[in-house]
Amino acid sequence: MAKPLALTSGEPAGIGSDITLKAWLCRDELKLPAFYWLGDSASLARRAKLLGLNIPLAELRPEDAASAFAQALPVVSTGQVATAQPGRPDDSSADAALTSIRHAVADVTAGRAGAVVTNPIAKNVLYRAGFRHPGHTEYLAELAATKGSTPQPVMMLWSPTLAVVPVTIHVSLREALAQLSADLIVSTVRIVVAALKSRFGIARPRLAVSGLNPHAGEDGSLGTEEQTIIAPALDILRKEGFQIRGPLPADTMFHEAARQTYDCAICMYHDQALIPIKTLAFEDAVNVTLGLPLIRTSPDHGTAFDIAGTGKANPASLIAALRLAARMADARPA
Repeated sequence: MAKPLALTSGEPAGIGSDITLKAWLCRDELKLPAFYWLGDSASLARRAKLLGLNIPLAELRPEDAASAFAQALPVVSTGQVATAQPGRPDDSSADAALTSIRHAVADVTAGRAGAVVTNPIAKNVLYRAGFRHPGHTEYLAELAATKGSTPQPVMMLWSPTLAVVPVTIHVSLREALAQLSADLIVSTVRIVVAALKSRFGIARPRLAVSGLNPHAGEDGSLGTEEQTIIAPALDILRKEGFQIRGPLPADTMFHEAARQTYDCAICMYHDQALIPIKTLAFEDAVNVTLGLPLIRTSPDHGTAFDIAGTGKANPASLIAALRLAARMADARPA
């Protein structure tokens, strides 16, 4: 039996509990991989009752989750109490969310789980509690660090329609411009290509790389970063044998015909990558962290405080994240 997936609680006041419960109810119909939820079982039981869902919870060890999955939703206690009500984070929220993430990473590292799947967190809640990372991606990189070496985390948004990677991630646009360099583009693309081969089974990945400026700089008249940063990086990558096109105008990269010409789009900053995929595949897009010594996927949406506990939350993105995590865990290099 394959190792179960470790599913974090996310922000206890958000929709993470709602979509977890709904996903488990779909397990047979959708043939979902076995997973267990990491958190406070009492909190999850309260949410199930609020939603009117009669779902058996089984508090157990990760090793027993796969065999119990068909009969009950497996819960692995983190020992951290979560008291937040739907839509109302409280003083227990940050510790509950972060403890769940740490336990999930530890379980995968120890071989008890096959991958980490994270429910949405509320970064503003974590910041108020002293959290110093821009987001999940960077925190996971720190947790996965070994012997003082922290891996470079690369954020991919994947869907059957489109896969995108922003070179700079959770920073302001001003900071993104300051961070962007040929070295960062080169290292990011190397990580993406390695993952596409090893985790997605694509033997020769095709990449399309956007420019930074409108019309990819219009030959320098609208900006020179394409000439001084992006093109030199792509020259290095082509010499290494990568199949790569660019720098391309971002406004013509994402229509249907263009998407057929590449396996992943590399973009220069967060919104340049995320706006197209959230427009085209909002319900089934998955956030994937590449570059780590473990697999991590996540729904591509937030905590949705306004609908937490109402029964309106759609589990489609979480279901896609669970499926993709299982696929990546089972993948054989191309």
